[in-house]
Amino acid sequence: MPARNARLRAVFLTFVAILALIVSGCGSEVTGSAQPVAGGLIDATAPTTKAPNSKPSAPTRTKPSAPTGQIGRDTGGDVDFEVAIGECVRLGGTVTDATIDHAACGSNDSNYKVIAKAPTNAQCVSDADSYYYETLGGEEQGALCLDIDWVVGGCMDLSGDDPQRMDCSATTSDGVKVAEIQQNVDDVDGCPTSGGFLYEARRFVVCTDDL
Repeated sequence: MPARNARLRAVFLTFVAILALIVSGCGSEVTGSAQPVAGGLIDATAPTTKAPNSKPSAPTRTKPSAPTGQIGRDTGGDVDFEVAIGECVRLGGTVTDATIDHAACGSNDSNYKVIAKAPTNAQCVSDADSYYYETLGGEEQGALCLDIDWVVGGCMDLSGDDPQRMDCSATTSDGVKVAEIQQNVDDVDGCPTSGGFLYEARRFVVCTDDL
């Protein structure tokens, strides 16, 4: 009789262990993270070598469709946040606890545009301005590749971790106004402005003036 009780207890403990594993697996949380990507943007006043990245406003207008070469495609991955390539978002929070919400392109709430989707953030185009990705149990599930939602005639404050739209009449040491976007170029020398940002991999330049 004692031997039978011991066997029953062993079976019960094994069941409890399996149940604990199932519960812990079901309780895993999806965590969103974001990270600006260094190395995508070039200031026209600096030598044309890789430099840290960057981060538009009045008048508020809908951003036109991005020219060929700026928008990528969906190569896989999965994030809980539903958004289409070409739509815009408001990204905030911190690197390890990012927040993301839908925003109309060109609006005061928008600071990034989704340019592609990928299985991991490392698979975003090298000159993307930022990315948002989600992990489950420490494993990356998918990523949104992001560019600043530049608007010609609009202004951006680039002083924080993420760009913010600003009134063009305001002044700030890190504020810029977008004059034009040039396609199929490899440097900022053709910008009619005091500066610009080069997207080297996709060969376009955002020409800007400091505020």
